[in-house]
Amino acid sequence: MNYRHAFHAGNHADVLKHIALLAVCDALTAKPAPCFALDTHAGRGLYQLDADAAQRTGEAEGGIAQMTGRFRGQAPQVPQSAAIARYLAAISACRNQHGPQTYPGSPWLLAHALREQDRIACCELQPEEAVELKRQLGGEAHVAVHQRDGYAAVKALLPPKLGAVRFARGLVLIDPPYEAQLDEFEQILDALRSGLQRWPQATFMLWYPIKQRLTLRPFFRRARNLPAKQLLVAELLVRPDDSPLRMNGSGLLICNPPWKLDETLTPAVRELQKTMGEKGSFSRVEWLEPAPGSLRSPSRGS
Repeated sequence: MNYRHAFHAGNHADVLKHIALLAVCDALTAKPAPCFALDTHAGRGLYQLDADAAQRTGEAEGGIAQMTGRFRGQAPQVPQSAAIARYLAAISACRNQHGPQTYPGSPWLLAHALREQDRIACCELQPEEAVELKRQLGGEAHVAVHQRDGYAAVKALLPPKLGAVRFARGLVLIDPPYEAQLDEFEQILDALRSGLQRWPQATFMLWYPIKQRLTLRPFFRRARNLPAKQLLVAELLVRPDDSPLRMNGSGLLICNPPWKLDETLTPAVRELQKTMGEKGSFSRVEWLEPAPGSLRSPSRGS
């Protein structure tokens, strides 16, 4: 596997993903009981946007730089969405600690959004990335870093428990590199189905890239049969999906979303489209209805 997220850190897909991730974390920590989070494809935790990899692609300019007003000398905009304001506060906290060109990956965000009584497992298969992740988060007592395959971890680490303690609530983030492109969805759906069967009360959040949305139809047809109570889709295309050669947007499939997550994400996604979108951009936050004959309830989150 040759993928390195350092080339893509802070792009429009990261912005969408991390806003939703923090919103789910805040919903989990609103209740006192401890929770558990599994990050299946964690990466290295922190990225430097002035490093060669990020500078080579310049993807952060169309993402976090747009949000902070650092793109082409823009003036910073006050976010209208509470979810975006929450995300930008987390970015600011990270940069205050690690430097003004730092961008946090999902492990860092999880480690700082969840509490000491919560537990986090971060899986990263690439040796160099796993070593760096351990260096970045090794001092966090509530975080465990595993150098292992993320899909296998869904079976090995769920349902989560710590000694005699079993976690009733939590989050599983599946954010693979999609080196197998559309073929990756077969493995993803197997992992989602297995995870939901093992830990049915958890929230599962899958990130996926969008080049041409029509190619995702088979995936959504199969996803409608997943054994989840509800399925929520949040998508942002920053340009028309008219080319199979570039990532024009991305989306999130959220299984068992927290109550009112749709109401939290809808204004945020619309604001992201307005801020980062080009002509022909598109966004949506919609419920994915169950397939005919499915046992999944069409009712909304509780």
